[in-house]
Amino acid sequence: MSPSDRFAPGWPGIPARWTSSAKSGVGVSLSNMSHVWFTLSHGIFNEIYYPRIDQACVRDMGLIVTDGADFFSEEKRDAVSEVQWLAEGVPAFRVVSRCRKGRYRIEKTILTDSKRDTVLQKTRFFAQEGEISNCRLYVLLAPHLANHGAGNTAWVGEYKGISMLFAERDGSALALACSVPWRNRSVGFVGFSDGWQDLLSHKKMTWDYTRAENGNIALTAEVDLESGNGEFLLALGFGRNAAEAGNRARAALQDGFNTAQSEYVEGWNRWQGLLLPLDTDRGLGRPNFYRVSTTVLRVHEAFNFPGGIIASLSIPWGFSKGDNDLGGYHLAWPRDLVESAAGLLAAGGHEEVRRVLCYLQATQEADGHWAQNMWLDGSPYWNGIQMDETALPVLLVDLSRREKALAADDVARFWPMVRQAVAYLVRNGPVSPQDRWEEDPGYSPFTVAAEIAALLAAADLAEMQQEQSIATYLRETADVWNASIDRWIYVKGTDWCREFEVAGYYVRIAPVETVGGVSRFQKSVPIRNVAPDQAESPAYHMVSPDALALVRFGLRSADDPRILDTVKIIDALLRVETRQGSVWRRYNGDGYGEHGDGEPFDGTGIGRCWPLLTGERAHYELAAGREGDARQLQAAMENFAGAEGLFPEQIWDGADLPERELFFGRPSGSAMPLAWAHAEYLKLLRSLHDGRVFDMPPQTVQRYLVEKTESPFMVWRFNHKIRSLPAGKILRIETLAPAVIHWSDDEWHTVHDDKTRDTGLSVHSADLATELLSAGKEIKFTIYWPDPGHYEGNDFVVSVDSPPQVFC
Repeated sequence: MSPSDRFAPGWPGIPARWTSSAKSGVGVSLSNMSHVWFTLSHGIFNEIYYPRIDQACVRDMGLIVTDGADFFSEEKRDAVSEVQWLAEGVPAFRVVSRCRKGRYRIEKTILTDSKRDTVLQKTRFFAQEGEISNCRLYVLLAPHLANHGAGNTAWVGEYKGISMLFAERDGSALALACSVPWRNRSVGFVGFSDGWQDLLSHKKMTWDYTRAENGNIALTAEVDLESGNGEFLLALGFGRNAAEAGNRARAALQDGFNTAQSEYVEGWNRWQGLLLPLDTDRGLGRPNFYRVSTTVLRVHEAFNFPGGIIASLSIPWGFSKGDNDLGGYHLAWPRDLVESAAGLLAAGGHEEVRRVLCYLQATQEADGHWAQNMWLDGSPYWNGIQMDETALPVLLVDLSRREKALAADDVARFWPMVRQAVAYLVRNGPVSPQDRWEEDPGYSPFTVAAEIAALLAAADLAEMQQEQSIATYLRETADVWNASIDRWIYVKGTDWCREFEVAGYYVRIAPVETVGGVSRFQKSVPIRNVAPDQAESPAYHMVSPDALALVRFGLRSADDPRILDTVKIIDALLRVETRQGSVWRRYNGDGYGEHGDGEPFDGTGIGRCWPLLTGERAHYELAAGREGDARQLQAAMENFAGAEGLFPEQIWDGADLPERELFFGRPSGSAMPLAWAHAEYLKLLRSLHDGRVFDMPPQTVQRYLVEKTESPFMVWRFNHKIRSLPAGKILRIETLAPAVIHWSDDEWHTVHDDKTRDTGLSVHSADLATELLSAGKEIKFTIYWPDPGHYEGNDFVVSVDSPPQVFC
């Protein structure tokens, strides 16, 4: 600080907010010397991330044009912008912004400096009415350093004699420099003393505050247009302190834009050249969706945490979110991470998938699971546990092995990770009280299918490591769970069965309700956002395209009557037809999306349609042998993208609301781009190229669709206490410690004591000789714990029922 500082009034400014999640571009250099990621929306910089991809540091940076007297035009609101990729597969962008009133045109080229932590914007300003000398151009920058809009400090200063604007917070700093002189500079608090307020009121800069401390701040500077004849280069440098940031901004200006562009483009072209040539034909002016998708996924990887891929460089409905929503989507979800890695693998990205597996190995929790989502250093953000996020990394190891991205030594390296993961699954699965698939705990077809497939994949990996007993146990457990799917998530005789003339269908969430210590399937599911008479009826359930995961993971054939009936229900309830093609909602009663009037999601809302689900449906159609339908859905998915080829999380499925930028069949205010959607698209291209579903596990297909393996067991455990056993089945008791099962099938007249055996996965099991018991018998047992030396203290009962119905 200096005694001559002119402090901006209005501390601390209005509450900070982020900005639009509808991105038109995302970018980063592939050089390991640059750790800055940028996003574009409405023709300007949106969030910029530094020093990690999970830490936003800028809300936005755009331009304002005035005539100094009467005219005020903000680029992001008052101009129409067109964004073009600099080259296919290279996330550098040309942006042309045209004033809606025809007064000016701005042409920009945007990328990052490959040698340092700096973003660059080469700018040319054209006056379309009058001369450049009649126009005044201003840069408006809103720092949100260290992921916070509050607590930022800004000042006007110099670095080695070069005039700049600075901001810092908690060990992060930025410096804004320009290749031509600044005419005026000022900093202030947003909503009170910022440059936007000044320019709107006076049409020129009249405030020249030099410091704004510890608040929601904005930096404003006027560019000397005439000195460069309308052409100039902006360099926004970052560092741990102002000197580092200033040094990087100045050095970038010295090297010049052409050198930076050449190095940036060369790096991306080199990487794209390593990938498979899966480019598809496209219409005139349409993006190359294959190269867009490979680029988007690569951009979302953290270089300082190699293999850490976040879900999206966006904050859904960010304009309504503040510092209380630090994570946005710039977090690592293990599910999205695995899906993204598989998408890159489908494109031939072997090195990339190996990095992801190393990252997963480093962030696995001690008990074998992964956090529901996490910062890139592995620190959990939310505290939920989702079982599929423990299963999917196992499947990624196996898929990478089969794609020859992993050598035998690599498989051996990742086996301890796989072993820990499946140990967690068999100890806690198929569903645990902590398992929350989105909002609700319980059985989900996606989760259960992923778990079963993971157990079989891990069994193969166990055999490769000469652990045959573990392999056997994993296959037996997978068989038990597969045989239980219909008992868990298939319903019959509901109102929907009668209305849509089907025998039954698979549901999305089948909660496990504990009554008196006994788990049972709860038939009615409370549904949000449906008519009250439906929500209260036990005939209505949560239905979702997730049920098609049973086909995708190889547990049910595409023409299975139960699947066909489920598809009929899904399409009747969830499919939406648009001009672009078919798209589906996640499930009935989904509350994650805008309200009916277009107000942003605020914890409640109405779930909209997901282009990702169009890609998943295309995979189902391919599995069913309908390649033509799959290709039509591929085209539909492409049609749901933004103009620049980025896939949104959701599209708007209501009437047009132009004032909210919501149009039927076009991206909503949710995340865009969604990395998982781009990964699904890449896998679809590969699947269509190969003529088979790329990531369908062969183990499940062989075991359940070809060999039609059944299980001789039913399993009782403390977190899954079954009450009945079909006649002919062996009752397997599983515990988490050595035990002796003290049991009888004749009211304790005859007693058996069976010791458990160690499966090698921290599960101990004993198989009771119950296969010859007739229906009507009861098995009573208690448990003796040898280590503490006492009995459980109560008896458990399992009744023998008639054999179950067999589906053909």
